[in-house]
Amino acid sequence: MRDQIVAGNWKMNNDHRETEILLNALAVHSKPKDVRVMVAPSFTQLSQSIDLLKNDSIKVVAQNMNAAASGAYTGEVSAAMLKGVGVTTVVLGHSERRSLYHENNSSLSEKVKTAIAEGMEIIFCFGEQLEERKTDRHFEVVKDQLSEALFALPEAAWEHIILAYEPVWAIGTGETASPAQAQEMHAFIRSLIVERYSLSLANEIAILYGGSVKPSNAKEIFSMEDVDGGLIGGASLNAEDFMAIVNAF
Repeated sequence: MRDQIVAGNWKMNNDHRETEILLNALAVHSKPKDVRVMVAPSFTQLSQSIDLLKNDSIKVVAQNMNAAASGAYTGEVSAAMLKGVGVTTVVLGHSERRSLYHENNSSLSEKVKTAIAEGMEIIFCFGEQLEERKTDRHFEVVKDQLSEALFALPEAAWEHIILAYEPVWAIGTGETASPAQAQEMHAFIRSLIVERYSLSLANEIAILYGGSVKPSNAKEIFSMEDVDGGLIGGASLNAEDFMAIVNAF
């Protein structure tokens, strides 16, 4: 049975005090035993978050990492540095990293290889822009992103990978892919894994939906056969909203 996962991507939000308030609020909520709950604070709050959640089931993950082990990469953080503070899962390929910092399938492939070599778990993000959706190129775009960044990996490496489909046009816009649209793409993604690898692997990989998931729509989206949870942006900054999504399965 595939994992059910809800991961909150805080982006560049929450200073030391705000992090304490939010995590303490999350900690008092009961969590379903069959749902993996994660939060991704900024680099500066990772150690603090690990400490605050040491007695909680919520897992702390990083929003990014560099492909290099060390060197002259000012402002960057390596896999070993993340592991050194207790973080073993990292988000890679978020649409904002692609659009604002020009990450591409080739550079993300190198990050993925490094993360796997370091024994890290990866939440790998991908998805189409609005224009690509309007011109019916969304399947082609998603196929290219996965093929170029991930499909050179051996099947065994996929035990480290969680996929997160995020239609870029539905991130932070208030727009949301309909449950049917989400299911259609998630089923397509699973079919690509069958084609490249095997049916058994495709049935094991968790595929999250990311794109303006809210308490009001989470239950319907998560009810889709091939949707295994969500990568949550804005709603993860509010404890009540985030936990309502966690409990929407």
